Amino acid sequence: MRFFFHHFYHSLAWTYDSVAAIVSIGRWNNWVSTVIPLIQGTKILEIGHGPGYLQRILHDQNFFTIGLDESGQMIHLAKSRIEKADHKAINLVRGLAQALPFPDAQFDSVISTFPSEYIFDPHTLPDIYRVLCGDGLFIVLPAAWIVGRKILDRTASWLFQITGETPRNILEIVTERFVHPLEQAGFKVEKRQVEIRSSIVLILLASKDR
Repeated sequence: MRFFFHHFYHSLAWTYDSVAAIVSIGRWNNWVSTVIPLIQGTKILEIGHGPGYLQRILHDQNFFTIGLDESGQMIHLAKSRIEKADHKAINLVRGLAQALPFPDAQFDSVISTFPSEYIFDPHTLPDIYRVLCGDGLFIVLPAAWIVGRKILDRTASWLFQITGETPRNILEIVTERFVHPLEQAGFKVEKRQVEIRSSIVLILLASKDR
């Protein structure tokens, strides 16, 4: 799986939008968009921006946004997407979440949607904590699942379960793999479930626990 995802984010990055649309039955961008109303402040960092869908929206809404990704291919795709929307000030940085190339207390919100393995590295969460302002917010979208009863919805839901993307005990897994590490890194965590297009999106809101 690591081999597959490495190529998916690099040499096969051009397939990302299509694959995401297929596996989510066209809901992927809707899922990602659910974080937008939860954004705090105006200075935003998105970690793992992928092909730039959320970056383009943040530019559309006049946020000061910086996108960081390890994949040069994803940066190229994101830059093209943002340029097509006629935005000139594009701030995309190639780097690692484990060693963010930014000074302390720079961002009001940090966003990570469907993060890959970098989120579990012991250096990642402390560095995100470091670059957030004192009242900053880390918004994580770790999972979404389809609950519709149409045949296509039920088929997609079944596939998500058998492939392990959304196992039946997803809330327990998220608590163990995300919530506990966030709390250990100094965050206070709130879980939210957002219903959209016959699916549920799970979002974690992690604020500095002062």
